[in-house]
Amino acid sequence: MNELIFNSESKLRSDKSSLALVEPILENLRQILGIKDENFYNVMIAVTEAVNNAINHGNKLNPSKKVDFVVQADNNTIFVKVKDEGAGFDPTQVADCLEPENLLKSSGRGIFIIRELMSTVNIESNAHGTTIEMFYTYNDN
Repeated sequence: MNELIFNSESKLRSDKSSLALVEPILENLRQILGIKDENFYNVMIAVTEAVNNAINHGNKLNPSKKVDFVVQADNNTIFVKVKDEGAGFDPTQVADCLEPENLLKSSGRGIFIIRELMSTVNIESNAHGTTIEMFYTYNDN
């Protein structure tokens, strides 16, 4: 990334109410960058999904565990990191939500949505937690 024009780092509680803290941070980013609605909403949906997954699936709503939440941006790239303190999972074993047997399931689409909406997604997971790093490249100038 080039010189940062936005940097926010937070530790979120593993509580569903923490999701309400994500939107104001991203809205502040939107104001500073002046990005188009479509770009902003792609980032908002992907980031909300990642934080929700960290709170619910990673930390399993355990109040003693936190979610690290980092948002940075330069003039053409938004970087977001979400890290939980859960037991980890194998990202290659996540069921394909487009397969017929999975189409009607009420969950299991989060990683697919994140990958579809962001430019680059890296997932690292082990017994000490999962880290999702997401990059969104935009050119609104």
